[in-house]
Amino acid sequence: MTSITQRQELQAKIWKIANEVRGSVDGWDFKQFVLGTLFYRFISENFTNYMEGGDKSVNYANFPDKDITPEIKDDAIKTKGYFIYPSQLFVNVAKKAHTNPNLNTDLKAIFDAIESSANGYPSEPDIKGLFADFDTTSTRLGNTVESKNNTLAKILKGIEELDFGNFEDNHIDLFGDAYEFLISNYAANAGKSGGEFFTPQNVSKLIAQLALHKQTSVNKIYDPACGSGSLLLQAKKHFENHIIEEGFFGQEINHTTYNLARMNMFLHNINYDKFNIALGDTLRNPHFQNEKPFDAIVSNPPYSINWIGSDDPTLINDERFAPAGILAPKSKADFAFVLHSLSYLSAKGRAAIVCFPGIFYRGGAEQKIKKYLVDNNYVETIISLAPNLFYGTPIAVNILVLSKHKQETKTQFIDANGEDFFKKATNNNILENGHIQKIMNIFDSKEDIANMAKTVDNKLIVENDYNLSVSSYVEAKDNRELINITELNKEISLTVEKINKLRTDIEAIIKEIEA
Repeated sequence: MTSITQRQELQAKIWKIANEVRGSVDGWDFKQFVLGTLFYRFISENFTNYMEGGDKSVNYANFPDKDITPEIKDDAIKTKGYFIYPSQLFVNVAKKAHTNPNLNTDLKAIFDAIESSANGYPSEPDIKGLFADFDTTSTRLGNTVESKNNTLAKILKGIEELDFGNFEDNHIDLFGDAYEFLISNYAANAGKSGGEFFTPQNVSKLIAQLALHKQTSVNKIYDPACGSGSLLLQAKKHFENHIIEEGFFGQEINHTTYNLARMNMFLHNINYDKFNIALGDTLRNPHFQNEKPFDAIVSNPPYSINWIGSDDPTLINDERFAPAGILAPKSKADFAFVLHSLSYLSAKGRAAIVCFPGIFYRGGAEQKIKKYLVDNNYVETIISLAPNLFYGTPIAVNILVLSKHKQETKTQFIDANGEDFFKKATNNNILENGHIQKIMNIFDSKEDIANMAKTVDNKLIVENDYNLSVSSYVEAKDNRELINITELNKEISLTVEKINKLRTDIEAIIKEIEA
């Protein structure tokens, strides 16, 4: 892997390209063109590497398209999931970009061809629509064909100049790192419109570690609200590939973000047969019911959004919600996502879910769902994180850890809200590796630590009306300054004496003046 300095240089170059070409277009919208081009280059080089098979005497980019036989194409699609002719490769298109008067339409034809190459193959659903948000004819690129082509050429040339290293040297992760860097920077600069689709990398790392804690292998990992896929990919980064046996599964309701998630899988070298990202409403039209149970679930669902809830009377009989006997409120879908995840969780697994803090102390239907979770001993740990870690919201979110294999009827509460658990920064606070390790050590030990952690018997939670707020069980550290009353009284007496003397002196001066 390249050094930190090299990665920083790479990120600076990518951000420079993004800023140069986006002009007056909103960055969060315009990122599609930069990310789409980055993805186009990646799959071109990845496919070239496959076709050359490590033979340095072979240069696939120089092959005539007519030399590609149907058998070669068929075999490649079965393995890689798609096909790219030599003339369609990024390197060949970028070479002539500035002099090609048909660049925008040529690119559209290439993207359509790559997607349609998978038609009729098992990879079709994973490839179809990947370039849908990379509209090369969009007016966002310019009002004339010439201006569109000029912008596209700048992007292609900028991405072409980036040094990603060689596949042979295992530098492939640089593509994924560059992608995540762009997403996170656009999210940070776009507020909620961008940040709601992205979980900061180190928070993702903590969630992945919680879900996979002490599991030597898992059948598969699932995110029911996967966004751009960052939580799933942190699981891949943190653990060796072989322990996630059947791959990565996710569902996303936003079409643009769904495409980003699929691209992100490819960018991190996860082949089409090792991931399954579905488009749709997880709560109303859940996918992967035939794939459950999952040994690991990670999720950062949208906070307190509206959902159909009781307006659909059939949902109370849904196997995900029926055991609790009540649906989450229509104006707050948080516990609907929690119950969905619990339903998909295996008997040996864990789910780690980012939650809005309010769900843990509110009453009504949410209290009844908490009663179901506590009475059945599903809640392993609730962690209160530091404020301002997430893009678009300053709140101190919580992580709920669910488990179906707890040995004791106890629940752990961790207050990771103090300054020992984050680094202050200008825009957003940062959860560093040392903070993650500290949280994981506390999570693992289940020991009580003053002002940080408390493991309580579930009977206490019942007596407390099923309140699951961390602050109800972990006493906050008293940061008030200790005052020595005796010393304070001495200081006050001295101050009073000085004031009285000063007053006497002033009165004497006044008498002299009046005389």
